[in-house]
Amino acid sequence: MDPEMETPEIVKVTPLQQMLASCTGAILTSLIVTPLDVVKIRLQAQSNTLTKGKCFLYSNGLMDHLCVCEEGGNKVWYKKPGCFQGTLDAFLKIIRNEGITSLWSGLPPTLVMAVPATVIYFTCYDQLTALLRSKLGENETRIPIVAGIVARFGAVTVISPLELIRTKIQSKKFSYKELHQFVSKKVAEDGWISLWRGWAPTILRDVPFSAMYWYNYEVLRKWLCEKSGLYEPTFTINFTSGALSGAFAAVATLPFDVVKTRKQTQLWIYESHKSNWPLNMTTWVIMKNIVAENGFPGLFTGLVPRLIKIAPACAIMISTYEFGKTFFKEQNIRSQQY
Repeated sequence: MDPEMETPEIVKVTPLQQMLASCTGAILTSLIVTPLDVVKIRLQAQSNTLTKGKCFLYSNGLMDHLCVCEEGGNKVWYKKPGCFQGTLDAFLKIIRNEGITSLWSGLPPTLVMAVPATVIYFTCYDQLTALLRSKLGENETRIPIVAGIVARFGAVTVISPLELIRTKIQSKKFSYKELHQFVSKKVAEDGWISLWRGWAPTILRDVPFSAMYWYNYEVLRKWLCEKSGLYEPTFTINFTSGALSGAFAAVATLPFDVVKTRKQTQLWIYESHKSNWPLNMTTWVIMKNIVAENGFPGLFTGLVPRLIKIAPACAIMISTYEFGKTFFKEQNIRSQQY
């Protein structure tokens, strides 16, 4: 008998199954991390009043949301009153006084953006990784870097126009007709490229983050498996590798995150107050201005909050995603056996 006939067929996870696994991971990550940011914003709001027109950055670890304060007093979730003594106290008082669902305020726009972006990103990464390994070999160390760069580049480019629209929607309530008029006017004045404003600093932050994250994740996961004497990584190994890789990439790319936030904020101030702030400032010019104003440490503003969000978000996302793929792989094996 031909020996090749006895070799068991490698069971693969289909692209649709990868999309379902990444979708589940994105939803679970949003559900877990969103309350942390809601509490953080509420604590900031009580110490520094959020006045009309002022921006603040809301993030769940997967997506950034540039929220703009509007009138209405306590009608919006970030302006609800509270007297919080700390993070735990804020959690308990919000649950007791406003109900537990208040911890997930602002979740819908997060899911609308985070789920498709995450599905595109993770599915493309896995598909590219499989393709490159079939061409270059399983042990090629550059594969995670290349696949991570291409996947993130594509995801950011597809989602970028929606970010501009989402920021406008968050500023005030718009009808679909008003939103269509806004987009049409924007395109007529500045061309289609205007819908990708802020794309460059996002790319400079997310693409290096993706390259470093996936390379370190694959290396750490392999190393931890070898140390544990395991052939396949466990949930704990995936979780640990994701957290450490996310933390390292978050620190390394923080300066570009600071630039992206400032550029978004300037865009909103220009839109709402018609200021004379130049919108054509390059990323490097903004970085130079930040260093001139606040010194080199200014490029690493918000390091601790970013680490607190990014590390667990990466850990939850990747471990859930890998768990989902393992589940579907086992289902595929069972279906072949029967």
